[in-house]
Amino acid sequence: MQFVEYKNSNRIGYITLNRPKKRNALNYQVVAELKEAFNLANNDSDTKVIILTAEGDAFCAGADLAYLEELQQNSFDETLADSNHLKELFLQIYTLSKVVIAAIQGHAIAGGSGLASVCDYAFSVPQAKFGYTEVRIGFIPAIVMVFLIRKIGEQKAKDVLLSGRLITAQEAAEIGVITKVIEADLQKEVEAFAQELIAKNSAQSMAQTKQMIANVQNLSLEEGLHLAAEQNAKARATDDCKKGISAFLKKETIKW
Repeated sequence: MQFVEYKNSNRIGYITLNRPKKRNALNYQVVAELKEAFNLANNDSDTKVIILTAEGDAFCAGADLAYLEELQQNSFDETLADSNHLKELFLQIYTLSKVVIAAIQGHAIAGGSGLASVCDYAFSVPQAKFGYTEVRIGFIPAIVMVFLIRKIGEQKAKDVLLSGRLITAQEAAEIGVITKVIEADLQKEVEAFAQELIAKNSAQSMAQTKQMIANVQNLSLEEGLHLAAEQNAKARATDDCKKGISAFLKKETIKW
């Protein structure tokens, strides 16, 4: 891959955006490489938790505007295929069976904020700025909107999506766009958090919980509770649940 790197270390899969001269802007190739990297990480038995990082001053500046300008010459069907390409990446991250943590070392604008929004956790340096700025260039934040309303609610989503304003990392944390602002060493803190998930939690349980979170919001109360009871029963029969309960009752340390 040219613009995305994947490596594994200590059960963490690192996916790194590496297009710093273009502020890690997204075009068809970058999105394709991200999809490939997440697929590699999801199928890597040595990877339990994934960290999404970036090289350079910016985490991601969103869509490559020169690329978008080129697309304006294309047919609607060709442009729709490109939109679906990005949609598939966001959905892939959101529904991936492994936990994805974004380590945001610089500004995350438009599609960059979109990437942060679909990760399970997002930790940022204090100086990073966030913003869904599409309306300021005559565009719309169409794909990320679906995920953002789920994440922070309609009123807060309206504020940032309709205004297109830039917000600080602190405000992004306060309204729920990101998880936390890290004042100290970002990489060290994120890795420590990832290792805590790795050491203390069942991968199978995290995958099932993440899948339920994605699915249950579409259901009525009754349907949601039916799914919950069904998944609860299925979870009791898993090897991880049997192992966990047995270790707890025996006062043994569980090794995940």
